[in-house]
Order: sequence, then structure tokens, then C-alpha cells
Amino acid sequence: MSEENRIGSIVIDAAIGVHRELGPGLLESVYEIVLLHELRRRDLQAQRQVPVAIEYQGMQFDEGFLADIVVEGKVILELKSIENVHASHKKQLLTYLKLSRMRLGYLLNFGAETMKQGITRMVNNLDE
Repeated sequence: MSEENRIGSIVIDAAIGVHRELGPGLLESVYEIVLLHELRRRDLQAQRQVPVAIEYQGMQFDEGFLADIVVEGKVILELKSIENVHASHKKQLLTYLKLSRMRLGYLLNFGAETMKQGITRMVNNLDE
């Protein structure tokens, strides 16, 4: 199992626990803060609102985008608290993965009825 997949398993477990405890429908920022706490409690290095540099035409821009949460410098978490995830949200995460050169990301929609329904796993050149 890759390091990214090991981290991903912990992320999913933590997200399910947070959703079970708080329920759906709160502000995205609430889930972000609580999930960050849960990940750190599980001995993962995690940061929120992380500026991720991008390269464009040979130039580097230090704040290309802000990742909601980055875990162990390897996994990007994009959090939502919405009724339904749209294709544009998935495209956003895939673009984040490509630009950051990270290989695994999760779109976590805390607005879903159950967290299992709200998890979208996306990969970028990650061996399954």
C-alpha cells in the first residue's frame, strides 16, 4: 500500500467520524477546523488553507491556489458542504492535483446525508 493510500484510509475514517458527530449542513469552515483537529489527533501532519505554488510558462507563482487541507504534504483535501457535488468540483480537485504534482486527493462533501455518499477519491498518476 502506498503512503498516499495509507493516509487516505485515515482521512476517510476521520471524515466519517466528524460527519457522524456533527451531521450535515454546517459551514465548510467548521468541518475544516474539526477535521484538521482529527487528523492531527491521529498523528498526521495536516495544514489548512495551504498556498500551493504553480508553474506557468516557466514562471513560478507562489500562491497559485489555496488547498483546504494538505495532509503529510502528499494528499489534498477539498471540502464542501453543499447539497450536490458537481462535475466542476471534481475538475477543480483534479487540476489542483496536477498543478501541485500530488497524486491523491479527496473531495469531501459534508453536506451529503452520509459521509460515504460525500466522498470522491481522485488520483493523478497514482498506482492503485
